[in-house]
Amino acid sequence: MKKVQDENSKFKVFATILCMAFIIFLVTNSTKVFKKPTNVYVVANGSLSEEETAEGYIIRDEIVLQGENYKNGMVQVLSDGERVAKSEIVFRYYSNSEESILNEIAKLDEEISEILENSGMNLPSSDIVSIEKQIETTVDSMYDLNYLQKIQENKNKIEAYISKKAQITGTLSPSDSYVRQLTDKRNELEKEIENGSETMYAPISGMASYRVDGLENILLADNFDYLNSELLDSFNLKIGAVVPLSSEKGKVFNNFECYIATSINSEKAMLAQVGDEVTLRLSDSNEIDAEIVYIKEENENRILVFKIKEDVSELIEYRKISFEIIWWKYSGLKISNSCLTEENDITYVEKDRTGFVEKIPIKVLRQNDTYSIVENYTDEELLDLGYSEEEIEDLNKIRLYDEIILH
Repeated sequence: MKKVQDENSKFKVFATILCMAFIIFLVTNSTKVFKKPTNVYVVANGSLSEEETAEGYIIRDEIVLQGENYKNGMVQVLSDGERVAKSEIVFRYYSNSEESILNEIAKLDEEISEILENSGMNLPSSDIVSIEKQIETTVDSMYDLNYLQKIQENKNKIEAYISKKAQITGTLSPSDSYVRQLTDKRNELEKEIENGSETMYAPISGMASYRVDGLENILLADNFDYLNSELLDSFNLKIGAVVPLSSEKGKVFNNFECYIATSINSEKAMLAQVGDEVTLRLSDSNEIDAEIVYIKEENENRILVFKIKEDVSELIEYRKISFEIIWWKYSGLKISNSCLTEENDITYVEKDRTGFVEKIPIKVLRQNDTYSIVENYTDEELLDLGYSEEEIEDLNKIRLYDEIILH
């Protein structure tokens, strides 16, 4: 019995010592046990930019073509947006007797196609294959169209392709065949139309278009001094509205460059200078390089003119567009601004290195309200900041995926 009591006493003493040791541990380490873990930010690659949305008017180096017989209606020799060489035919006006001649040509085309189809003649030609592919592509593109003007444009294209195919197949037929005779007659009728119609030629090389809105002789590209906010507002154009095809006029324009003029009053616009290079984001999200080539000061606004050399042909349908100006864009190591501290005009981040905090000087390249793009100083730059060679040798660098302290 006494032995059991002794063992109980020893257990109580041991338990008491153990409890006291635990209490001492809690007291001496309470700050570590209950201390809130330090928040950290993981360094990552990223980008920052400063952007704003603007409305702009497209200005081209363009020449309008109009003849004396414009009331007769016109025949597009080139497709809208097709490249044209100087002195090449762009379009022509109908002759007075053209309607009856065209009806004869249409009947000949139909007869030629019917004979070739029934005879099973196989006239291989890369031109025919190309035309058939163009017809198929145009037909496929019409399924999702609900814009009447576009549907009519594609219909006219298909009719032109079919007519051209009939002409080529007739020419490839044997010289003594009936198809060849019909083709020769067709060619004579076309010459008759050509001789009796007024033809318009390209005065310069460039791109042909039939989208004429009357601003070609107002929004000129040779000198921008005429531009002002009042003039631009007076056009009353809707953003993104498609310029309709004209049935009386055409034009040829420089397809290598064009300009976008905007009236703007943002802080960045007020600081911009001629020669500055920026990036523009168009409605299709495509980003293109641009240069500021003209600035005019107004009471509260500024007129800026951007010169672009990309996507010129893609803008052929529009005169007024919405776009985004990307004033600057930087990529690199991206960190939160809450990681930054400053001391003696030097910016630092702090890195927890297994028990002690190391301050690392860093260079801020660009910054917005939330984040910064940073990079490490070079050894030469650190020497200029007053660091010794020994300090530089021991100094750590900020790297990708480093965990730095958030304040």
